[in-house]
Amino acid sequence: MKKQVKVGNINIGGDAPVSIQSMCNTATEDVESTVAQLRRLENAGCEIARLTVPSQEAVEAFAVIKQQVDIPLVADIHFDYRLAIGAIDAGADKIRINPGNIGGEDKIRQVAEKAGDAGIPIRVGVNSGSLERDIIEANGGVTAEGLAESAMRNVALLEKCGFEDIVVSLKSSDVKMNCRAYRLVDGMCDYPLHIGVTEAGTPEMGRIKSAAGLGALLLDGIGDTMRVSLTADPVEEVVFARKLLEATGLRQSDFEIVSCPTCGRTQVDLEKLANEAERRLTALYREKQGLRRGLKVAVMGCAVNGPGEAAGADIGVACGRGEGLLFTGGRTVRKVPEEDIVNELIRMAEEYSR
Repeated sequence: MKKQVKVGNINIGGDAPVSIQSMCNTATEDVESTVAQLRRLENAGCEIARLTVPSQEAVEAFAVIKQQVDIPLVADIHFDYRLAIGAIDAGADKIRINPGNIGGEDKIRQVAEKAGDAGIPIRVGVNSGSLERDIIEANGGVTAEGLAESAMRNVALLEKCGFEDIVVSLKSSDVKMNCRAYRLVDGMCDYPLHIGVTEAGTPEMGRIKSAAGLGALLLDGIGDTMRVSLTADPVEEVVFARKLLEATGLRQSDFEIVSCPTCGRTQVDLEKLANEAERRLTALYREKQGLRRGLKVAVMGCAVNGPGEAAGADIGVACGRGEGLLFTGGRTVRKVPEEDIVNELIRMAEEYSR
């Protein structure tokens, strides 16, 4: 089990659940826009948000923003140790630095001492694009082993200063390298790991790479907090991160749709039915409190994939020619015409929660 640190009111590591992070893409100096985006992120399920702090003006804005939001804030610092110190004074709940580019040991020590006095953690962030030259040369290029070596070298700089409230991240856009690097570091230290695939890309490819890279780690119990990186509205990062945690069984979803891929036996518009059921159930759970979470709903294309294969579903339908056979817990209920299937599933979902 990893050591636990606290970021605002969120625990990272130990027995805490994997937390969801994102990063604002607004200019931190634009307080109004940044606060608005932070509130959207929080409403979407983001638990920790990061802001870039590239200037003294951003430090001053950070302090104002901190007073207007509840979500824990991480200050992202590069190169200038004074900005890290200023961000801590401005109320940062955590800072992210690369000790290798923050300056000499004296500057690192000043940042570590300031963070220690404030009782906040430091995230050591290593990326494949900023790997130290000597490590690249020693490994013949950018490698997982090099990323791990860089991360542990930078961790050692903080440990030398007597600071151990550390979170480690080491990211690459190469999914295979990314996974291997995290697996290596997972065996090298007991600090909590912030996982992610950096520069994952546009929404479609970014989700695919994140699902492959982060899903593999999460299923093996690696990762204590995570960010899905997408070239998109950061709210999309949060939504997908939630879905990924639900898919890997690390969070309970409101509901789950199980639907077959269709084949020549399918005699209804199953794609339309499944999508409509998902849309209606999403709206239902948003509108009503107290509905049973974790509801499993099967929308199956034929009798072959019906109550038998979907017996684990709480409620469901097995479709025939223009009709559907409703079932619950593997037991058939009644037949309904295709146009009534979704309405009946919604009704059954409400009844199941009573």
